[in-house]
Amino acid sequence: MRLTYTSDVWYKNAVVYCLDVETFKDGNGDGVGDFRGLTQQIDYLARLGVTCLWLMPFFPTPNRDDGYDITDFYRVDPRLGTLGDFVEFMRTAHDRGLRVIADLVVNHTSDQHPWFVEARSSRESPMRDWYVWSDAPEPDDPAQIVFPDKENSVWQYDEGSEQYYLHSFYRHQPDLNVGNPEVRDEIARILGFWMELGLAGFRVDAVPFLIENVNPKLANPHEFLADLRAFMTRRKGGSILLGEVNVPYQDLISYFGDGLGDQLSMCFDFIGMQNAWLSMARNDATPLARALRERPQPPKDCQWAMFLRNHDELTLDKLTEEERQEVFEAFGPRADMQIYGRGLRRRLPTMFGGDLRRIKMAYSLLFSLPGTPVIFYGEEIGMGENLDEEGRMAVRIPMQWSADGGFTQGSPVREIPEGSFAPDRVNVADQKRDVNSLLRWFQLLIERYRECPELAWGRHTVLETGHRAVLAHRCDADGATVVVTHNLCDTARDVELTLAGLAGYHLTDLLVDGTLEVSADGSVRVPLDPHGCRWLRASPPEIPPEDASVKAQ
Repeated sequence: MRLTYTSDVWYKNAVVYCLDVETFKDGNGDGVGDFRGLTQQIDYLARLGVTCLWLMPFFPTPNRDDGYDITDFYRVDPRLGTLGDFVEFMRTAHDRGLRVIADLVVNHTSDQHPWFVEARSSRESPMRDWYVWSDAPEPDDPAQIVFPDKENSVWQYDEGSEQYYLHSFYRHQPDLNVGNPEVRDEIARILGFWMELGLAGFRVDAVPFLIENVNPKLANPHEFLADLRAFMTRRKGGSILLGEVNVPYQDLISYFGDGLGDQLSMCFDFIGMQNAWLSMARNDATPLARALRERPQPPKDCQWAMFLRNHDELTLDKLTEEERQEVFEAFGPRADMQIYGRGLRRRLPTMFGGDLRRIKMAYSLLFSLPGTPVIFYGEEIGMGENLDEEGRMAVRIPMQWSADGGFTQGSPVREIPEGSFAPDRVNVADQKRDVNSLLRWFQLLIERYRECPELAWGRHTVLETGHRAVLAHRCDADGATVVVTHNLCDTARDVELTLAGLAGYHLTDLLVDGTLEVSADGSVRVPLDPHGCRWLRASPPEIPPEDASVKAQ
């Protein structure tokens, strides 16, 4: 497989770090994170090794849905700073070589947005068709109700204009109608505005809802995504759209652009993520191996975004009820740890009970799976959640910089958890000084991932291991190969791998010292510790392993 590297596809082996400005670092002492505080921590993020920052919504908001209910797409929430603070942050990030993308939340607005205030003022309002209205609510499909604990319908009656409006999410978030060309044009203007201020792209929220729940129905819903992508490419080559598309693989592939790759640049692999958790619950790699084998190849310049946790609940909706209960039992058996009956509102370290060996194995798995890794702030130090917070807010806690918290000199906007995952036990300052810390492990994984473009760019093959608990795969690109093995159980395993085309090669461990030799028949025995992981660079005996990697063309 011959590869050609260009800056236009930088995202194919990026390391994406998602953060909420509000909870990352307070720069003015008012208890709320802000762009000034975030700018102060850019060097920390650069030293960690991440290459792209993904900002959760930072726009003006009534804050009834943690910023996902927006009242102005062209400003910064005053609590978080000013446009000037944003521009200074962008300048500093670019100076350190970091790209920045932001949440694009245009499926809906806040019901306090001036657009909706005008739209609901009269049926004759010029902005009436910016939203979706009906004289009678259409029958509800229970599966389409995103928040069944809060809503029992996706239609809400508006007494002033005596019609119902559509809200795919909360009733205070009316859906925008991209069936209206004026709305589509306005969305393009929003993208153009923030790209002029330096953004490299957007993470698109709730993509299927955005293009499907419209009136009149679009003849080709995906044409809107293609138009957005074309607009962005004209404005700035290499800009990206990262899509939240939680649908089966056979439906998802069309969001890339049906072989053309002209719509979403990247899509999150929800199927792979959910099967990874099922595998870790069972100590059995079979579900994840099956998902990787079944996952379709995206178009040439597109990529899968890999993750284990994010800012939402850990959704398990694509598993069967029996499989979902297995994951609940293993990682969140209490009712207060679960949400909507289909997910968990916990962070990864607490799900593993703080077992550093298992936690390190899980993140090694994330960084070595074929695709672009996406991590959530605080994962690199093993932060926990606060189950006293409501719903998804449990995992959106203030960043823990030092033993006393370090997030703010005032009273923090959100409570910081106590107990085993409190700041005096889990913080950046202590882990910087500990060579065996999770933070140092993250730095190593990111460094090795960036040194192994085969993992992101190459052709991946799931290998037979002879042990259900062990996942092994190889990634090949341009004559270079990396072999990765993970033991999901707490018993040491020796696995026998057959590596076609690598007879006589050396396998150099990239995480710890050690070299294995592939026999003349192409087989090799790989010892694995309990919950052990190995990244192995293949090289002919006469070539140093550091010279056997894919080189930029």
